[in-house]
Formats: sequence, structure tokens, C-alpha cells
Amino acid sequence: MDEVKKPDSRKVSSTVPDWGRETSKNYWNPWVRLIRSIRFYKKYSKKPYLRWLKYFGVVRYRFWSIVSGTDIPLNCEIGGGLLLPHPNGVVIHSNAKIGVNSLVFRQVTIGKGNHGVPDVVKDVAAEKVYQPVSTM
Repeated sequence: MDEVKKPDSRKVSSTVPDWGRETSKNYWNPWVRLIRSIRFYKKYSKKPYLRWLKYFGVVRYRFWSIVSGTDIPLNCEIGGGLLLPHPNGVVIHSNAKIGVNSLVFRQVTIGKGNHGVPDVVKDVAAEKVYQPVSTM
């Protein structure tokens, strides 16, 4: 008889964002709150009748940036499912593009080097990235 294979729940797609990675069970989780404040700012800065709420998002963003010790600009493109298990010392250039379900560890700089601003577009675990990343 054929065995029924269960899907592996540990596999993460590189095209479909896993929004469950950006949630937390407890309140004091700085990287989750930082990502939520960036997404809050982007959501309300585009709505003309609720544009005043983006200032609340800026205050939240500044607080959680200081608490987590990161420098992620409000205008960088971040795909869904970003995971920052230890956000201390993370620096991302404002023109960098972070792809879906990316994993960024502590003390990571994704910035402008000799080759321009990198695009971390696929499912990548970043360390020190100064040039464009391609995964096969």
C-alpha cells in the first residue's frame, strides 16, 4: 500500500510570504514590533484621509528602532515574512530590496558597496551583503 506523505511544515516558499513569521505570542518582541511599525507607516501614508496616522507610525518606528538597535529606513522595500531573530546592529540601505521570507541575522549590513545597492530578492539568509545576491 502507498504511504501518504505529509507536507513538511518547515519548508518556506520563496515566492509566497509566510506572514506567520512576523507574529509574536508576547508583547516584548522588538523586531516584530519594528516590522509592524514600518508596515503601519506604509499602509497609512498612502491613504489621503488617514494620512495623519503615519505620524503615529513614525513615533512607533523610532521607539522600536532604538530598542532593537537597528537602522531599517521606512522607505525600503521589505517583502512579507522577514525574520530578524536578533535585530541588534542590522543596517539596511534605503534603496535595498528585501525579498519574501528572508532571514537576516545580527550585525548585518545590506548596503551600498562598489557594485551598487543589493537586491536580496530570493529566500536568503543574509550575513554581510554589499553586492547583488543571486540564488539558484
